[in-house]
Amino acid sequence: AAAALSAARALHREDAEASARMAGHGLALLDELLPAGGHRVLTHCNTGSLVSGGEGTAFAVALAAHRSGRLRRLWVDETRPLLQGARLTAYEAARNDMAYTLLTDNAAGSLFAAGEVDAVLIGADRIAADGSVANKVGSYPLAVLARYHHVPFIVVAPVTTVDPDTPDGASIEVEQRPGYEVTEVTAPQVPVAGAGGGIPVAPLGTQAYNPAFDVTPPELVTAIVTEEGVVSPVTNEALAALCARSRQVTIS
Repeated sequence: AAAALSAARALHREDAEASARMAGHGLALLDELLPAGGHRVLTHCNTGSLVSGGEGTAFAVALAAHRSGRLRRLWVDETRPLLQGARLTAYEAARNDMAYTLLTDNAAGSLFAAGEVDAVLIGADRIAADGSVANKVGSYPLAVLARYHHVPFIVVAPVTTVDPDTPDGASIEVEQRPGYEVTEVTAPQVPVAGAGGGIPVAPLGTQAYNPAFDVTPPELVTAIVTEEGVVSPVTNEALAALCARSRQVTIS
């Protein structure tokens, strides 16, 4: 038991240290891409301390910009249907006294069109060997919007997220979630009637398409930020070299 606890604490420390390094690399990249400062950053899903031993991945970069006085606004996608942005990221932003605004996922396009987004910062659940990024569904449309509007699309994730055994995005199996997450909503202290224990918002028997993730191809990713450095442009060779350097650092 003592050995297990010691190992867990060591992993926790390593995760926190990696988070801090990602924040530093990410902030330096933002300053390089947006030298005027006053960053208006759009983020997606939750990537903060609630999912990390430290202060997170993409959220840690935004938090570093906030602490240095360079974050003008954090745009928080609500991430339907489970609302991780609204329930989690907005909470973390408020807790850190950040200037933030919550928006529905489908409002992001109008925000880009209005010129209100300087950069997109997201995390990743898996990165394939070619640099394809699997993340919370809704990430790929943001990448397309960012490319059209000439806005940097930045992925922040630890090196362990890179899976060299998954050659490309097509090889990533995407989880299909229960349909009732889309056809019902849940609310505390409200009588429920749906199969999933929520309030039906669609006709009985409605089929729902509910993938948990989508995959963004590497050509739409401006940079991948890790604790070991930044990969840009994103290529198979650059990711392989980064992972090789990371293994050498770990072994030494």
